[in-house]
Amino acid sequence: MLRLITIAIGVALALSACAEKKQAPTYEGEDLPPDVAGNTSPSATTAALNAAVAENLPLSDQQDFEDANRGLIARDAELRVSTAEGTRIWDMESYGFIDGDPPPSVNPSLWRQERLNNIHGLFEVTKGVYQVRGYDLANMSLIEGKTGWIVVDPLTAKETGAKAMAFAREHLGDKPVSAVIYTHSHVDHFGGILGVISPEEVAERKVPIIAPEFFIEEATSENMIAGVTMARRSLFMFGPRLPRGERGHVGSGLGKGPAYGTFGILPPNETITNTPTELTIDGVKFVFQNAPGSEAPSELTFYLPDLKTFCGAEVVSHNMHNLYTLRGAINRDALKWSGYIDEIIALFGDAEVYFGSHHWPIWGNERIVDFLEKQRDMYKYIHDQTLRLALHGQTSREIAEELELPESMRNSFPNRGYYGTIKHNSKAVYQRYFGWYDGNPANLDPLPPAEAGAKYVELAGGAANLLEKAQAAYDKGEYRWVAEVVNHLVFADPDNQDARDLLAKAYDQLGYQAESGPWRDVYLNGAFELRHGGPETGINLASAKDMIKHAPLEAFLDSMAARLNGPKAEGKELIVNLIFTDLGETYVLELKNSVLRHYKRDPHPDANASMKMTHDFYLMMVTGKAGLKETLFSDDLDIDGSRLDLVGFFRLFDKPTGTFNIVTP
Repeated sequence: MLRLITIAIGVALALSACAEKKQAPTYEGEDLPPDVAGNTSPSATTAALNAAVAENLPLSDQQDFEDANRGLIARDAELRVSTAEGTRIWDMESYGFIDGDPPPSVNPSLWRQERLNNIHGLFEVTKGVYQVRGYDLANMSLIEGKTGWIVVDPLTAKETGAKAMAFAREHLGDKPVSAVIYTHSHVDHFGGILGVISPEEVAERKVPIIAPEFFIEEATSENMIAGVTMARRSLFMFGPRLPRGERGHVGSGLGKGPAYGTFGILPPNETITNTPTELTIDGVKFVFQNAPGSEAPSELTFYLPDLKTFCGAEVVSHNMHNLYTLRGAINRDALKWSGYIDEIIALFGDAEVYFGSHHWPIWGNERIVDFLEKQRDMYKYIHDQTLRLALHGQTSREIAEELELPESMRNSFPNRGYYGTIKHNSKAVYQRYFGWYDGNPANLDPLPPAEAGAKYVELAGGAANLLEKAQAAYDKGEYRWVAEVVNHLVFADPDNQDARDLLAKAYDQLGYQAESGPWRDVYLNGAFELRHGGPETGINLASAKDMIKHAPLEAFLDSMAARLNGPKAEGKELIVNLIFTDLGETYVLELKNSVLRHYKRDPHPDANASMKMTHDFYLMMVTGKAGLKETLFSDDLDIDGSRLDLVGFFRLFDKPTGTFNIVTP
């Protein structure tokens, strides 16, 4: 998600072009020693690029800072949150270094955005509408109803949700939760629900939980099949392993980062399917827009007509969002997304107050409409111009290098690439229409990285010669080229320490130049893992048990099929019945042709084995709380048929840990 500011790109190219003619400029910080994580000091080229950014954007504009501070009621000066076991999952104080002028190791535009994201506390948005900001990646919003609080987006984790709710009640009054609204199906907007209200309270008081259609399916299954890979890549995107500091993680652009605590979910009992949908919730009038396939597969926005206040959820925000997310996900439709924002203007264009699921509000109709129009036109411009250039035969990489927003949008801070970037968003549009293949036969079946790397090293005259040339390119400030070339050597010889060191240094500089928080974290995490290695532990499914138990069983079985080791399963044919005694449901698993299929139907009479169990016991299995041996011989499990066949069946499945290498083979 790194995107150099468009004006700064021109400066970068100029510096690269001039580098062979004269020595790059120096500055007094260039020779500072590495920091505690090994990150090297910003080079003169990086310092010059970042200085050019500061000269070409109105960074002194204080309007956003005024808006972000407006309505402050209270602020927790020592905002930290830990799990019951004592693990720190949130620490706003650790971002205290983000103050004053930007250092040369941080893009000044990103520094400005993260100064804004540092502004946390409880705020009054307008009469009866409040936000708790800076307690998680997203905001929790509270709307005062006749009998209690209507909570919008209860954050990522139970712990941060509880902390934010307690802080709000301390200063606004200890009223009950009278309704919950999930704006969309990403975990930072619902995972903290159990810190806000209990299932028992929802059932006893019949509390409305409102969400867009298909919410529970999308919320629980989006990451199910590919979740391990997405989780590993999210370590690069959000940088939780990086130190927080001027050469480390500063924030994600969208906020600071997600809280990795205890995740939960409560299924909605009221669903928004149509636009507009008018509801009165605890005495407050709402008008909902259903916006599936915008920023999330399941998403809504809403308007409070009596207050002329619009909640944009994450359909709009104070940055360019992702059409493709670097952790990996299905691409988003820029044309549809832009259309939803156009619909917002038509439906709610008289709004006097805007607030969202991230960032800070906007006041005044003229400013709000201008913000919405530029968000709308940004996504459509990227869509249309990517296709225009593709019609002339340009490939996704060529388009990404050329495309930039028109001046009317690129100097508007909410259109800056703090999260998504025009480079990878244009590639997302290209991929949506044309796929991964660019039409060039040389790119149809290229060699895999390690094999290609060895050939490139040989072509360069050996590792020493390649490193000598790469170091010369590094000295000229050609960091993208250095990364491309030295990556070949690292994949050919991952134990070559000189190669790892030079590649890490190039990643440092690319990270320091990044306007996008995730691009910065991706580069700096790459450097971190080259120096210190990858993570030793992967994802902990047990922390998400409260969320997993509401996932459709079909999603789990699809995920199970994706873990079947096809070569191991070759020649094997097995049928297993899964009988859930408490649900009254049976799923038949059939293994044939190295493919696992599942069917919801009556038990197969000729199954190799049948497993009778409760859904809770099944959860213990899938979250790792019960091992294979424990499972097969547990009193909570009734097995008919061959236990030996069952053991053989379960041994056909991989157990991915989510600790695989990314920057090395």
